[in-house]
Amino acid sequence: MRRRAILSALAPALALALAAPPAAHAAEKAEKKKGGGASYIQIQALTATTNAAGGRRGVLTVETGVDIPDGGLRAFCEASLPRLRAAYVQVVQTYAAGLAPLTPPNADFLARELQRETDRVLGRRGARLLLGAILVS
Repeated sequence: MRRRAILSALAPALALALAAPPAAHAAEKAEKKKGGGASYIQIQALTATTNAAGGRRGVLTVETGVDIPDGGLRAFCEASLPRLRAAYVQVVQTYAAGLAPLTPPNADFLARELQRETDRVLGRRGARLLLGAILVS
């Protein structure tokens, strides 16, 4: 009987102690940014199918991000991320469809076309496209 009294007295404190670490972890995770600084917006990896050697299908993966020092343009870009990503995917899919098997992707061409789409979707210059890895598998 004494055990029940002790457990019932400790139950609220135990519940609070167990709830605190996830809340602290969530706050820490919200503050932590993946990388690139305050003006950097990371975009999910873009993928498209391509022809691989031997008539098989391959995948072209392009990792990108946008660096925007101007706060107003950055806010507009964050609001326009679905449109921006759709434009990027269209460029990558079109490029991958014409990529010959065993041919390395042309990073300069992709960067130029993706930068053009960035300027078109945002309506003005001021955002700089950054390319990460370009993989063909």
